[in-house]
Amino acid sequence: QLQLVESGGGLVQPGGSLRLSCAASGFSLETYAVGWFRQAPGKEREGVSCISSKGGSTNYADSVKGRFTISRDNAKNTVYLQMNSLKPEDTAIYYCAARNSPFPLCSFHYEYDYWGQGTQVTVSS
Repeated sequence: QLQLVESGGGLVQPGGSLRLSCAASGFSLETYAVGWFRQAPGKEREGVSCISSKGGSTNYADSVKGRFTISRDNAKNTVYLQMNSLKPEDTAIYYCAARNSPFPLCSFHYEYDYWGQGTQVTVSS
């Protein structure tokens, strides 16, 4: 079964950190660009960060630049999102998605092939 599974979400105080993981099973992420997205209650889904298949290109939403870092370990078939200095407005369900792309680019606007089920991140005191 081809799937993406997110983990690492939870409840954290403002200013805290979390690391999300996106693990692929049933296929190799090596040729896939991967994006992280989030959706807060009552809001549209938005792109947070993405990384190209070889990891040479990354993008970040302005709201998370300087606080979040995306990385990947193709040997572990996993992409990570390190989130530091978390704010209450970061509260959302976080999803990862993968698109088969040989290009050294990534974009929030790709039509992604696979999506995970999401992991809840809550930032609250």
